[in-house]
Amino acid sequence: MPPSAMRAPSTRNSDPGEDLILLRRVAERDREAFERLYLEYHPRVIRFLYRLTRNTETAEEVFNDVMFVVWQKASDFRGHSRASTWILGIAYRKGLKAAAKARRLRAQRPFSELELATLQEPRSMVDRRELRDWVGKALDSLPDPQRIVIELAYFLGHSCAEISEIVGCPVNTVKTRMFHARRRLRDLLPHLGAPAASPSAAEISE
Repeated sequence: MPPSAMRAPSTRNSDPGEDLILLRRVAERDREAFERLYLEYHPRVIRFLYRLTRNTETAEEVFNDVMFVVWQKASDFRGHSRASTWILGIAYRKGLKAAAKARRLRAQRPFSELELATLQEPRSMVDRRELRDWVGKALDSLPDPQRIVIELAYFLGHSCAEISEIVGCPVNTVKTRMFHARRRLRDLLPHLGAPAASPSAAEISE
């Protein structure tokens, strides 16, 4: 089951000042500070990486690679942005590479028996599962660039300027992707079984 599949994740972020202190301690090879940073960032970065890679094990592997880079490169962080922006930028680049590699591997192998069984499920079973996971389904239907900005903004609490730094594109491009993603979600959610009075649906469609 994907991380946080049955509930919306918290949008609460750690204290930016505390994260900066931890990174500076990590730069001095403070293992306790690194462990605290690892535990703090694990839930949100794993969820972000899962959305990129579509695989829980791959997300975990990439997260460990990300934190290895943090350990090695903490002294390079100058504090011009939030620590979370810097860390998620690393995660974004590594996650894209892992996702591309996974796509190439999938293209080279036949379907497994489990995947074939899933493809042959009765439509009624598929419908019930889609209704349970309508938020996840709606997000998954977005093109990758649009889904990523929604994840970073609504679930991880980053501003358009910070998202621009994480994904390496102009702020106006981020805003354009956000606009199209909101419009698409507004159109999709009712068809995926979203309750009419759902706060999440209302917030996204604003």
